[in-house]
Amino acid sequence: MKLRQLTAAVLVAASALGAVATSAIAQEKVQFFPSLTGRTGPVAPNATPFANGYADYMKLVNERGGINGVKTLVEECETAYATDRGVECYERLKGKHGGATVFQPLSTGITFALTEKLAADKIPMITSGYGRSDSADGNMFKWNFPLIGHYWVAGDTLLKHIANKAGGWDKLKGKKIAVVYHDSPFGRELLPIVNERAAMHGFTIQPLPVAAPGVEQKATWLQVRQNRPDYVIMQTWGVMTSTAIKEAVATGYPREQMFGTWWSGAEPDLKDVGAAAKGYSAVMMQHGAEPGSAVVKEILQKVHGKGQGTGPKEEVGQVLYMRGVVGAMLAVEGARTAQERFGKGKPVTPEQARWGYENLNLTQAKLDALGFKGVMRPVSTSCADHMGSAWARVHTWDGAKFTWASDWLQADDAIIRPLVKASAEKYGAEKKLARRAAADCGS
Repeated sequence: MKLRQLTAAVLVAASALGAVATSAIAQEKVQFFPSLTGRTGPVAPNATPFANGYADYMKLVNERGGINGVKTLVEECETAYATDRGVECYERLKGKHGGATVFQPLSTGITFALTEKLAADKIPMITSGYGRSDSADGNMFKWNFPLIGHYWVAGDTLLKHIANKAGGWDKLKGKKIAVVYHDSPFGRELLPIVNERAAMHGFTIQPLPVAAPGVEQKATWLQVRQNRPDYVIMQTWGVMTSTAIKEAVATGYPREQMFGTWWSGAEPDLKDVGAAAKGYSAVMMQHGAEPGSAVVKEILQKVHGKGQGTGPKEEVGQVLYMRGVVGAMLAVEGARTAQERFGKGKPVTPEQARWGYENLNLTQAKLDALGFKGVMRPVSTSCADHMGSAWARVHTWDGAKFTWASDWLQADDAIIRPLVKASAEKYGAEKKLARRAAADCGS
C-alpha cells in the first residue's frame, strides 16, 4: 500500500474554500517536498524513523512560519526499498503540487535509476551519505547533491579512526580487513576507497558480499572465523546489520574490532542484541543521536507537544530520526537560499531550488540558529563541489546506547577528489556528457 501524508497548514485553512481553491492555493503558496519512504520491507525498522524525522521537521518549519512564509507540503510514496517502485513513485510525484522541489530516495539503487531522469526533468536530488559518490563532482552531475558526505567519505574517515586506534597508518601494514557488504550498488560503492587505502598502506582487503536482504549470513561469518581478520568493516543496511552482529556474537568475533559505515550504526541495529553488542562502532557523517539538541527540544514542544508527531515520541532524537531531520533541513535551506535570488517569500521551481543547493552556505551561526548547535559543522557547496562537507565522527555502542568515541575526522581530499573526478569522467564518457561550461555555474 502506498502511504501518503500531506502536511501543510495552509491546506487546512483553505479547505473551506473548496477543492478548486485548495488546489490553487497549494500550487501558489506551498513548497512541495516528496518523500520516498521504506516503511515496509527489509529496511523498514531503519527507514521508518528517517521518514518520521523528515516529516516532523517539515511540520516544525511550518510552525516557525514556513520558508519566509511559504509552507512546506510533504507527500509520501512507499518504495519498500525496491528500485522499480522508487521509479514509479518518482514518476507519480514529480509533477504534483506545483512540481517536486527535490527528491531524496534513501536508496542507492533508486539513485542510480533516477540520475538521468532527474537531469532530463530538471529536478534536483539530495543523496546524503548514499547514492553515487562521484556525484560530488557538480561539474559533471548538475542535479545530484550528496550533501554532507558520501560512501568514500564514510569509508575514509572510518579507516582513519581504525588507524588512529592502531597507532597510525603504518601500523595497519600487513593487517587483514574483512569488508562485509550488501551485494548491490549500495554495498559495492564502499570498495574503491578501501581498496585505495589498502594499496597505500599495505593492508589486505577480504571482500565478503552478502545477498539481499541479508538475513542469511552464516557462511559469511564462518569465513570470518576461519580467516581471522584484524578488523571487520560493515557496509550494511536494515535487517542485514542486526543479523551480522548476531552472527558475530555467535561466532565469537570481538565487537571491538567491528566497524560500521554510516548506514550500519543506529539503534534498530543493536537494540535486540543489547549488551552483547557492546564495543561495536560506526562512523557518523555529522550528526549522531542528538536527544539534547535544540532542534529536538523544539520538535518535542511544537510538534509532538501538539499531538502532531509522525511517529513515537521515544524515537525523537535517535540516529535515523535525526538523519531525516537533517535531510529535511538541507532540503528546506536550499529552497530558502534559492528564494534569496529568485524572490523571497515565493515558492521556487525545481530548477531554482537546484541553484539553491549549489550555493548553500550554512555557517555555524546559521546552523546554531536552526537548532543544530553541536550536531553539525558548516556546509558550503559550489558548482564544483556538490557535497559541501567531509566531516565525520565515530560512535560506539555501550550496551544500551551510542556514545562518541572520536573527535571530528575529515576525509582526505587529496585522496577522495581524484577518485571522484576519475569516476565522474568515466560516467561522462559513457553517457557522452561534457563538463559544464563556466557560464552554466551561474544559472
